[in-house]
Amino acid sequence: MLFVCRLHLVTWNVGTASPPPDVTSLLQLDSLSPSMDIYVIGLQEVNSRITNFLSDLVFDDPWSIFFMSVLSPLGYIKLSSIRMQGLLLLIFVKHAHLPFIRDVHTHYTRTGLYGYWGNKGGVTIRMSLYGHTICFINCHLPAHMENTEQRLDDFEKILEMQFEEENIPSTLDHDVLFWFGDLNFRIADYGIHFVRESINNKRYNLLWDKDQLNMAKKKEAFLQEFIEGPLQFKPTYKFDLHSDVYDTSEKKRKPAWTDRILWRVKSLCQRASEDDFSEEEQTISVTLNNYISHMSYGISDHKPVTGTFGLELKPLLSDPLVTLCPEGEWSAEHDVFISYSAVPGFPSSAWDWIGLFKVTFRHANDYVTYAWVEDDEISSNEDSKLVYMSAAEIPDMGGEFLLCYYSNNLQSIVGISQPFQIQPNRTLIGKDLAQEQNTWMQKPDNLESHNEF
Repeated sequence: MLFVCRLHLVTWNVGTASPPPDVTSLLQLDSLSPSMDIYVIGLQEVNSRITNFLSDLVFDDPWSIFFMSVLSPLGYIKLSSIRMQGLLLLIFVKHAHLPFIRDVHTHYTRTGLYGYWGNKGGVTIRMSLYGHTICFINCHLPAHMENTEQRLDDFEKILEMQFEEENIPSTLDHDVLFWFGDLNFRIADYGIHFVRESINNKRYNLLWDKDQLNMAKKKEAFLQEFIEGPLQFKPTYKFDLHSDVYDTSEKKRKPAWTDRILWRVKSLCQRASEDDFSEEEQTISVTLNNYISHMSYGISDHKPVTGTFGLELKPLLSDPLVTLCPEGEWSAEHDVFISYSAVPGFPSSAWDWIGLFKVTFRHANDYVTYAWVEDDEISSNEDSKLVYMSAAEIPDMGGEFLLCYYSNNLQSIVGISQPFQIQPNRTLIGKDLAQEQNTWMQKPDNLESHNEF
């Protein structure tokens, strides 16, 4: 049975700016279409001055916090992120998919100053999604018209990087690879007046043949395997800030499609090279639903670009590694219990834990409290195990929560419960109400004594 995973990918050179007030249209949150399953957000030129960068190493950076605040109330969790100076890559997923996303790993490749500086390069997150390997590479490649060869060399270097962990396929061995970012390819040969006139008349096709990336794809074999949607939107660079007017400075930079999203499907490459490739072997396919820029955002001299995709895949995993649920009715007035079971052969660890999370939790460490699966175990049999959680750890006000099992060996959430209610601690709430009532009863006396003066 095939399943279509809706993926929304954003690339944006934010020019060291702070997040805008609203990203509803950028994330297509106002769309009538079904909601997204995964958001992938690649930013370039995030503010990386030394004071900002050092604080971001300790705390989440402002952009991560901003996107978490937008997406977590809608049922998305930050699955993973990686930062290299100004490059930032974030992945958010719906709760329901967490148990079927495994082997999440990150990597970064510096290409600035001959590989010693991270102002240019690529940041990568890879994962297994329902058993299919997916890789995302957010790049910021060298600028300027004359540096096409350097851009291509740097991208080849990024593609050649290897994940440090064992048994992780190389970048090009993933079932699907997304490549995006400020790739900095320019429009060659044509003068600025012809380029601007073509844009004003919306005759973008006149410029496609001289786009340096399109030109390189015709010559470079490794690029020919990458697919891109049609450039049916204005070049996204370079704009005056807070406007949709192209560069009016002394430099008057020629407009260019610097910000791009491409993808590569491994099975399509195999089909091209193998005569005996069968359709049945293709268990994942990628459909581009739209590829657009967003002209309303003016915090940077680049406009953001988004691609919305449908990943049609045949799930190779159907059961979560761990199934868990709260036992009985939960209340903040008494100790509570969690029942869980794992599939045969699950690589459990003494460091595994079960977290209690608010339903709007932001990431795996955003728990209210947790229990160690071994230290807090109170009983077990062939079918399931029972873990204890103290009433002292349960939020007094109660509310809607869920449970997640975190695997230390797999470094990810491998099981998630349905949302459930925790009843509040009525004794404490009663005391609080009584205190409030006493305070309120005393207010008129205070007012009278104040009015005497």
